[in-house]
Amino acid sequence: PSSGTPSDAHGPATAPPVPAGTESFDVVRVEYLDSDDADPAENRPVEGPGSFARLAPRAVALLIDWALCSVIAMGLLGYRWGGSGAEGFKPLAVFAVENLLLVSTLGMTLGHRVMGMQVQRVSDGAAPGLLAGAVRTVLLCLAIPAVVTDSSGRGLHDKLAGTVIVRTR
Repeated sequence: PSSGTPSDAHGPATAPPVPAGTESFDVVRVEYLDSDDADPAENRPVEGPGSFARLAPRAVALLIDWALCSVIAMGLLGYRWGGSGAEGFKPLAVFAVENLLLVSTLGMTLGHRVMGMQVQRVSDGAAPGLLAGAVRTVLLCLAIPAVVTDSSGRGLHDKLAGTVIVRTR
């Protein structure tokens, strides 16, 4: 923990006086799941396995997952295609559970697997884990963070979760 005092090579410096009636606070560094220190593009190939997954295959994977989740919602939750109100959220609920469980543990949904992609933690390339998987899933279900991307095509949901989606083949 920081003492709140500047230091140099010769040891800690003397703290400046604190005016009466004020408080001194230590600086607290907040670390996000996606640290500024980790560059997801560093040491990644431009093409092939390990490269960033492109938009078109990601969109196809999303459609595959959505279709499967809609069929599951029909069978298990009585969802009817084109249902209105709360009925329309049943496939989204299945989609959220699918993403949370599969991406957190395996790093991929069924659609990702079919399209040759995997979600990895930026820090070490492992499956995201429960916390990052939950952050990513919630933001993905909100839709807007997923369509806001950076120059490499990485969605805001992945940036905030500290993940990246890469090609496996």
